[in-house]
Amino acid sequence: MSEILAQFMLDGHRIAFEPGQTILQAALAAGIYIPHLCAHPEFTPHGSCKLCTVMVNGRNGSACTIKAMPGQDVLSDNPDLNSRRRTLLQMLFAEGNHFCPGCEKSGNCQLQALAYDLEMFDPHFAQFFPAREADGTHPEAFLDFNRCIMCELCVRASRDVDGKNVFAIAGRGRDTHIIVNSPSGKLGDSAFSIHDKAAQVCPVGAILPKEVGFVRPIGERLYDHDTIAEVALREEAGARSGEVT
Repeated sequence: MSEILAQFMLDGHRIAFEPGQTILQAALAAGIYIPHLCAHPEFTPHGSCKLCTVMVNGRNGSACTIKAMPGQDVLSDNPDLNSRRRTLLQMLFAEGNHFCPGCEKSGNCQLQALAYDLEMFDPHFAQFFPAREADGTHPEAFLDFNRCIMCELCVRASRDVDGKNVFAIAGRGRDTHIIVNSPSGKLGDSAFSIHDKAAQVCPVGAILPKEVGFVRPIGERLYDHDTIAEVALREEAGARSGEVT
């Protein structure tokens, strides 16, 4: 594929891409942020959160799973799509127990940062207030199922990187939930380690390391001064240049 042909249009901007890149990957490499939660550069695209939904030649699709192709006309940053994204965020907030002011992850939480970025001013929907148990049995980590958004990042990390399959998805529909693969179903009886990739990828406050709470105070955290778009693009630039961000 020639360099001239390896391009598509995104919100009126001409975006060059490398063979095999998705629309999301190409956009980030070009310095354009498309909101997303479940996508991670180290894992196969999953397309579960739908926050990266874009219009490709007039049809809806997930930017994290659709391969970039010549001739595509992609819309992302428009009022209709951003309104849909806000609705998805509102549903995620309503479905779980996300009390940002009292959460240790506040300021480092991608869900919270996206809500700010997309100007989600209220939850809109009635809260479900699910009754889910928290698991403090592991000596190194605390597991709070009440904050899980079913992005499956921990499932994929444990399976594909750690080779442990500590986490899995069970149930269907509203009863879908994360489970721990251990004899007791508790994290403390599993092969999980705080050094696992699965311990590092949770975008919310569902998996928290113990004994480090509020070491960096709220007000000095990752998203307190920079938007999630700015952080994501900075990390993408660092990854492409081989730098550590």
